Amino acid sequence: MQFLLAFTVAGPLIGAVAALLPAPPGLKGKSPDQAVLRHGVTVTGVILVAALALALGFDHDQPSRMQATTDISWIPALDVRIHLGVDGISLPLLVLTALLTFLCALYSYFKPPAGPSPKGFVALLLVLESGTLATFAVLDLMLFFLAFETVLIPMYFLIARWGGEGRQPAAWKFILFTLLGSVVMLLGLLLVGLKAGTFDMVALATDNGRGLNASLQVIAVLAIGIGLAVKTPMWPLHSWLPDAHTAAPTVGSVLLAGVLLKMGTYGFVRIVLPVAPEGMHVFAPYLAAFAVAGIVYGSLACLALARPGAKGDLKRLIAYSSVGHMGFVLLGIASMTPTGVNGALFANIAHGLITGLLFFLVGAIKDRYGTADLDTLAGATGAALYGRAPRLGGLLAFGAVASLGLPGLAGFWGEMLAMFGAFQPAEGLSRPAFLTYTAVACFGTLLTAAYLLVVVRRVCMGAKPAADSPPLADVQGYEFAAWTPLAALTVLAGLWPAVLLGLTDPAVQQLLAGGKP
Repeated sequence: MQFLLAFTVAGPLIGAVAALLPAPPGLKGKSPDQAVLRHGVTVTGVILVAALALALGFDHDQPSRMQATTDISWIPALDVRIHLGVDGISLPLLVLTALLTFLCALYSYFKPPAGPSPKGFVALLLVLESGTLATFAVLDLMLFFLAFETVLIPMYFLIARWGGEGRQPAAWKFILFTLLGSVVMLLGLLLVGLKAGTFDMVALATDNGRGLNASLQVIAVLAIGIGLAVKTPMWPLHSWLPDAHTAAPTVGSVLLAGVLLKMGTYGFVRIVLPVAPEGMHVFAPYLAAFAVAGIVYGSLACLALARPGAKGDLKRLIAYSSVGHMGFVLLGIASMTPTGVNGALFANIAHGLITGLLFFLVGAIKDRYGTADLDTLAGATGAALYGRAPRLGGLLAFGAVASLGLPGLAGFWGEMLAMFGAFQPAEGLSRPAFLTYTAVACFGTLLTAAYLLVVVRRVCMGAKPAADSPPLADVQGYEFAAWTPLAALTVLAGLWPAVLLGLTDPAVQQLLAGGKP
């Protein structure tokens, strides 16, 4: 198990180095480009198998215990250690990251993004996977920061070199926002580690803030929270996200929404909640206020983009929807209750599955039509997917109803549990304030349903195409292979939520209790 976790984290880095080397003559296939894309599929497939083996070997009777741990001294002067481990909180995120990266590599093999040589693309994709997996596996504050920052460079180049229109400004905005937030976060992490005398996240969580006075906890939560909130993204620190999503290649958008946004909320659960509980109590009402503001703002922005004549971009609309969905995650965390935090973790996974599928679908529509402009797609000669490509239209409608939180699909449970947590927040938090936040979040669910149903009506429905209309390709075999796992898991998580909640709940209970079982 120790080897499996270490290999899962470090394997993609080895694969990235190998991707930059010349392919052996016998493995080149039709061309070197095809060989390196096949290499990406192979490496990400091996990592997915390792992550699944890790999940199968995980002791499900003790999900609150750190398993597959590695603890090696790295920088003795600062007591920084290479400390890895996995529990019920991090395991689902590890598997989700490995799955989405493999599906992106598979999709790219058949539909390579337009841009420079695939060598760089595959290497960056693997470095991105390694950094994301490490973020969810490391148990040292300094190592967490390094892994958290590792993903920025590959995502910057994926947007800047393989992105679409406006890619350079979008890439710069992404890197500047996230780097500035990370500088502030580093100061908070150093403050906690130096004052507590350790950077070990397990020891700090067990101590539960007893080694840090109240004022220091407040400063630490503010500093660390800003860096995490930028990556989440929390309103009003979200403005980099729509531009990055709109410009990024399809697989870049899938990974950005599916796993990178989860790094911020994971940091809140893994570091802020257990390490500085008094500071979190001070900021929880404000975090909840920003969360519900993001829910309403994201939904209103999507409604504005979806209205006729707005020239709204479908990819940009899905990006704004992420601001709203991550607002529910933050609301659950801000409640500081086991119910709310479990809801936040469930919503994280659900958002990764559903929004990953939606970005795949929007990318496919853009490839077929050459545009993601909603007015063009809804025009007289527009998509009308139900009539022209019924499987593609059906999948888009499925993704939309899953995203709006239809009962029986994954999007429902996370949002419901997050609101239940806010309805009865932790002791010491203002219940009237959180009841207000819950009411606003409920209103946000109605707005979410409104814009998603408008999108389905405008893109999927329409007049039957004329007999002389050019044929439109429906879902291809490679698309079916890349999208089916996401759709199937969305249904499975919706019908059998206990699979995920059974992992997260004991770990959350222990985390909020200060490491005590």
